[in-house]
Amino acid sequence: MTKILVIDDEPSIINLVSAYLKPEGYEVFTAADGNAGLKAARAFKPDLIILDLMLPGIDGIELLSRLRRESDVYVIMLTARTEETDKIIGLSVGADDYVTKPFSPRELVARVKAALRRLQTGSGASAERSVLSFKHVHIDVGAHTVHVDNELIELTSIEFDLLHALAENHGRVLSREQLLEKIWGGEYFGEMRVVDVHLGHVRQKLGNDDFIATVRGVGYRFDDEAL
Repeated sequence: MTKILVIDDEPSIINLVSAYLKPEGYEVFTAADGNAGLKAARAFKPDLIILDLMLPGIDGIELLSRLRRESDVYVIMLTARTEETDKIIGLSVGADDYVTKPFSPRELVARVKAALRRLQTGSGASAERSVLSFKHVHIDVGAHTVHVDNELIELTSIEFDLLHALAENHGRVLSREQLLEKIWGGEYFGEMRVVDVHLGHVRQKLGNDDFIATVRGVGYRFDDEAL
């Protein structure tokens, strides 16, 4: 059974989210503060975490930062509509997606389903080419690894899939909408900003902004030299 951990200090939110997730067949665990949430994540090994940023004890950002040192579990943040800075920080620390409060429970469930489907089936990119090699960047799709000039680069699942999608379409521009559909699925309800933030993280980790070009007003293109 798929396990989902909900971390929120508002009982009404926990009860609402649980009431919508359990009928879908998910096993739901809950925690009401950051310390309990971190312990629950380590104990239950959930497939997906729904994490509120404003938590007593360890706040959501710190919890996420600690969690990313030991796990690549898919994390959906819950944020207030006005907390734009927290959204960006949360995505930069390692959240995969976010939902703003107040939110539609049906939308959240749809987002959870899309995320789990992506995790189970991959991003949908072609599996025919298991290795993509360029002058500097080497992507082993089967092993889920990336090397830049023979140095192993640690990417999250979302970051790897974004880089893979761009590299597989080497020289072509992919719009934010195309990347959202490839990585998050056609059911995605959120903002396109998640693409920009995650790709910014990829660029930082690759150590060279020239590998991923921004085509203003259009999208992104992978530009490392083909072999």
